[in-house]
Amino acid sequence: MKTRIITAVFAIAIFLPLVIIGNTPFIILVYLLGTIAFRELLRMKRIKSLSIPGIIGFVFLWVLLIPQSLVIENIGTNFSKIEAALIVVMLLLSYTVISKNKFSFDDAGFMILSTLYVGVGFYYLIETRMIGLTYVFYALFVIWATDSGAYFVGRAFGKRKLWPEISPNKTIAGFVGGIFSALLVGCVFQLISPIHDSTFFLLAVTVVTSVFGQMGDLVESALKRHFIVKDSGHILPGHGGILDRFDSLLFVLPILHFLQLI
Repeated sequence: MKTRIITAVFAIAIFLPLVIIGNTPFIILVYLLGTIAFRELLRMKRIKSLSIPGIIGFVFLWVLLIPQSLVIENIGTNFSKIEAALIVVMLLLSYTVISKNKFSFDDAGFMILSTLYVGVGFYYLIETRMIGLTYVFYALFVIWATDSGAYFVGRAFGKRKLWPEISPNKTIAGFVGGIFSALLVGCVFQLISPIHDSTFFLLAVTVVTSVFGQMGDLVESALKRHFIVKDSGHILPGHGGILDRFDSLLFVLPILHFLQLI
């Protein structure tokens, strides 16, 4: 517990100031977080970071993270990330032939899905911060409230398991408790710093956000069970890896944009 607290304090002391500062320092931080998270996925799959597929994956990830407001100089048009994705698909599938299936179709699919999973989630972290600091804090507090509510309500009232094959400690009561805790945060934000004209819409989005935040956590648990690892990494003593800490956020931020709250 002492190690977890020390790590959390140290991480917050680095993360929050850069979130507040924003701009280039924050973008650099997100690039670093995304790179580490993607490397954690490669290690689960036992794909070397410095292999040809690994390098292709990292380059594609860095392209995905480019903020929408930036344009490629001397071209005069916005960079198409869809075109980049298609090129990556062709390169990885071509490499299955070159490697004589030592790097298989399944491996290529894993690389593409992993890059999109990490890249899209962290891309929207950059975009959310560029739109406004309030939205970042809203997402973070909803996630933290969901986690805390699920933990305490689950311990107090949890009997029926939510998804024991994936995460044996999560309960249905905890799942519901997490949603109600998130709703309290949504109410507080709407009272102190309204982020939408309609309170009903904000609370509805908060419920969806809480559900997808918990789903993001379950997805990470499913990944770790599939690859038989306890944590995604060891960069955060007592907490695991970057994916272990940002799994909910990677799901929540795209959803907030898709629902047009941001």
